Amino acid sequence: MDLQLAGKRALVTGGSRGIGLRIARSLLAEGADVALAARDGERLAKAAAELAAAGHPGRIVTAQLDTGDDASVRAGVQRVREQLGGIDILVNNAAVPGGGQGGPITPSRTTDQQFLDAVNVKVLGYLRTARAVAPDLIAQGWGRIINISGLAARLSGDFVATARNIGVVALTKNLADELGRHGINVTVVHPGATVTERTPALIAAAAEQWGVTVEEAERRRAERTAIGREVTAEEVADVVTFLASPRSVAITGDAVTVGGGLVGPIHY
Repeated sequence: MDLQLAGKRALVTGGSRGIGLRIARSLLAEGADVALAARDGERLAKAAAELAAAGHPGRIVTAQLDTGDDASVRAGVQRVREQLGGIDILVNNAAVPGGGQGGPITPSRTTDQQFLDAVNVKVLGYLRTARAVAPDLIAQGWGRIINISGLAARLSGDFVATARNIGVVALTKNLADELGRHGINVTVVHPGATVTERTPALIAAAAEQWGVTVEEAERRRAERTAIGREVTAEEVADVVTFLASPRSVAITGDAVTVGGGLVGPIHY
C-alpha cells in the first residue's frame, strides 16, 4: 500500500529515542521529511546522525524544545516551520517516563509536584504543541495529529500514568471534533509495555522486585499479551505511520491500542 507520505512534513516530539525515534525512522522510510524535537540537544544530534546514516529519502532536521514550556514550544515549532517550509503531521510523544518516578505511583503516595510535572509535560505539552501547529494545518486544509498515550489509561496501579493518559484521550477527542471539518484527523495511540532500549533495565528491575530470574520476569511480562510477547517500538511506529497518512481518513477521535492484545478486559 502506498501511504502517500512522500513530501509530507512531520514533527515528532520526544523523537530522540524510544518509540519517538522509531516513528521518525518509519516516516522517513515512507518519504516524509521529519523534524525531531526533544529537550536534550546532544541526544537530538546523535539521533539525527543515526537516521541520516540509514540513507532514508526524507530530510531530517532538529528542534530543541521543552513541551513543559509554552514559549519553548512556540519557538521550536517556528524553527521547524522555517526549516521544512511548513508542517503537515504532528506526533506528540514527549513525556516524563513513568510519571516522573520510573515506577508506579499510587494515589496515597502521589505528591502535587509529581502530578503537576507529568500533566504539564504530557497533557498540557500535547495541547501546547497542537495549538502551535493547528493554524498551519487549518490553512492548508489537511493534517494529522497523533497523540501517543498508553494502556495505563485503562489500568489502575499507577495513578499519575492513568490520569495523564486519560487526559490525552480527552484532548484527542476534543481536537478531532474541532478540527475534522478542516481536513485534520486526530487520533490517540495506546502502546502497552513496548520493547525499546530501556527494556533490559526494566526487566531486570522487575525480576528483582518479584524475586525471580530475568527469564521468568520476561515470561510474566509476555503472558499479559494475547500474542505472547511484547510489541516492539518498530511495530508501534508502523501503526502510527499509517495514522499519519492520507489513507487513515476514516479514523479520527478514537483510540488505537498497540499493546499486542491486553489479556482479559473487553473495551467497546
